[in-house]
Amino acid sequence: MLTLFSAHPLLFLIIFPGILMTIAIHEYAHCLAADLLGDPTPRVKGRLTLDPRVHLDPLGVLAILLTRFGWGKPAPYDPFNLKNPVMDTALIAAAGALSNFLVAGLLAAALKVFPIGGLWTIALVQLAAINVYLALFNLIPVKPLDGSKVLFAILPKDMAFEYEKIMDRFGTMILILLIIPFAGGQAPVVQLISPIANLFLGLLFSL
Repeated sequence: MLTLFSAHPLLFLIIFPGILMTIAIHEYAHCLAADLLGDPTPRVKGRLTLDPRVHLDPLGVLAILLTRFGWGKPAPYDPFNLKNPVMDTALIAAAGALSNFLVAGLLAAALKVFPIGGLWTIALVQLAAINVYLALFNLIPVKPLDGSKVLFAILPKDMAFEYEKIMDRFGTMILILLIIPFAGGQAPVVQLISPIANLFLGLLFSL
């Protein structure tokens, strides 16, 4: 992101706030899903809002600027308040990615209805791509990403608990290996999700 700032300051000033709002929407979606499923924890903690200030982690924002990978404050929820803790937790986890796919769709639709062109078009296309990549990244079934909660819910019980043990032990290490660029190239996670993201974006902008 700092490279973008030095090369295209105006484009940076459009895209970076959009990224912060993207993170806020993602975390808000988790909180809203928890609230709808009967857990008042996000509401009590003041997280049931789209105000980015309550969802952003300063260190996560700095990481975005320095490494392109970042994070927000994890959405708080209490599984003991949920009727079906395992499945409801998976729904709460999936809500974040769903919100990013929805934002990408809305941005693509906006460009169809209002073909403004120029720098704004470049920025909005980039933001749509960022939302798709964020959604797919979070759906990777590696702890602590959201995809691990989704996979845990759909695996048979015995396999789910074995998977949980592996993730508890190796999940963070696997995630670090996925996001570190090797030999100056792309991070493995980018190579993993790029074909799916490009396919989705191609379909989205061709509609």
